[in-house]
Amino acid sequence: MTIRQPCPPGACVCEREQLLDAPGADLRILHLTRQEEKRLLDRLEDLKSLPDLEHMQHLMYQQLGIRVHIAPGHTEVKSMRGIQIVIDELPGLCRKTRQAIPTAIRRGLEKRPEIAYRLLDAHDLFRDG
Repeated sequence: MTIRQPCPPGACVCEREQLLDAPGADLRILHLTRQEEKRLLDRLEDLKSLPDLEHMQHLMYQQLGIRVHIAPGHTEVKSMRGIQIVIDELPGLCRKTRQAIPTAIRRGLEKRPEIAYRLLDAHDLFRDG
């Protein structure tokens, strides 16, 4: 299987080389080539439903080791920016990819706001006290 090409020197803090040198390290993230990353981002922008989003979260962890947490922010949610998307620290995950995944998810939520409403509802924000 192909592994991701290194970022230009000084452009990233992904620790790719240290990960490659570490015995027994989880190298799944390095299988996310730039071409595969584009496919992943396109897929995240084309979410169909909340279960689809949850499925993608599961696949990202299972195949790449990327843990993505999505929940309403601590303040009032007025737009998709109010939804908090956090990616756990992961050696080998490129800085640009770490920024691109939440952006792609937000675009997917903007295309289908009903997914965001279901997400908010799942966190009891639309339920009566």
